[in-house]
Amino acid sequence: MMAPERRYLLLILSLGLLLGGCMHRPPSSTETAAGTPPSLLLGDFEDDYGIRYTITLQTWRQHPATTFHLVRWEPEGRYLIARNDADNPGDGGLWTRIDWVELSGMPPYRWAFCLSAYDAPTAAEAEATTLAVRETPRTGCNGYPFSRMRPSDRENR
Repeated sequence: MMAPERRYLLLILSLGLLLGGCMHRPPSSTETAAGTPPSLLLGDFEDDYGIRYTITLQTWRQHPATTFHLVRWEPEGRYLIARNDADNPGDGGLWTRIDWVELSGMPPYRWAFCLSAYDAPTAAEAEATTLAVRETPRTGCNGYPFSRMRPSDRENR
């Protein structure tokens, strides 16, 4: 028979493993990521390279085949944390941090984003990656420009 202290320790370790596995599960289609994003970031967009995106409370989809499952929006810090879909062409199952900045005086572009991390092994490591410099969006994404976003003109495609 196992000592009560050892049984208790095994129970705690088992619960930790069980809960740890749940924490890394992307939100389902009926769940929403924690936090409330600015409405400016939700909808259908096209960047200045002609790539189309659909962004909802739960997913950031870069068409045609890349999906990020949004785990947490941080509107005060202007970033989000996401888990890369396992079926993405690259970095499946890893973690991403996307930083954004609102743009003024650049119509039709209203905001821009930077993939600060896209292949982090954990959510914490993705969140700790703070390379975006919003004050200089032309070079503030690790020496590269933020990707500027405008509403998509899907009806004309």
